[in-house]
Amino acid sequence: MIGELFDPKADFSIRETCKPHWSQSGAVVFITFRTRDSIPAEVIGRWERERCDWLIRSGVMPHDAIQWSEYVDGLAPEAREAFSEQFYLQQERYLDDCRGDCVLRSPEMSKIVHDALMHFDGDRYRMGDFIVMPNHVHLLASFSSGDSMGKQCRSWTHYTAVQINRLSGKKGAFWQTDPFDHLVRSPEQYDYLRQYIADNPKKARLSEGEYFHRRSAS
Repeated sequence: MIGELFDPKADFSIRETCKPHWSQSGAVVFITFRTRDSIPAEVIGRWERERCDWLIRSGVMPHDAIQWSEYVDGLAPEAREAFSEQFYLQQERYLDDCRGDCVLRSPEMSKIVHDALMHFDGDRYRMGDFIVMPNHVHLLASFSSGDSMGKQCRSWTHYTAVQINRLSGKKGAFWQTDPFDHLVRSPEQYDYLRQYIADNPKKARLSEGEYFHRRSAS
């Protein structure tokens, strides 16, 4: 395994943005980035309403409130994670349809992401399995500190966006601003996520050359 399992008895941090981001020194984390055009605005709007309904039913958000993200703090840590995972799975099923421009379907573009993910492997982080899909990326990695995970994710998305935009002749945001991340709790979950990454192309009905899959030794 490329790192340790999450230990709830050890120090860990939770950084709040639109969703809670848990991090722990040395722990293996599953991370997903998705391209900005991978999910249409009307679908995101519907999901926003569903998030509001979930929080209202949980009793932490008033019926007349509009912005759900400020009420996530009112959930217990376990409920916060359940909230994040539920809506992540909803997103994943949609991503499997490979919507949007799917810029990363091009081997030239996916190589930019591959090279960025591997560049500081063994130095700033330990990289495990990952897959570059036409409109999203899944990866397993571990970081030396909680803070370094967030910094490295921002570095990856900034650098790859600049390079991809330069090559494609486009401007503006390439990635969604808030990646999903989940600390791995058990060996079984680690094995499941490795298989989940490997199965992504089959679920999306992709052919060889339309994705890049890296399988680590451990």
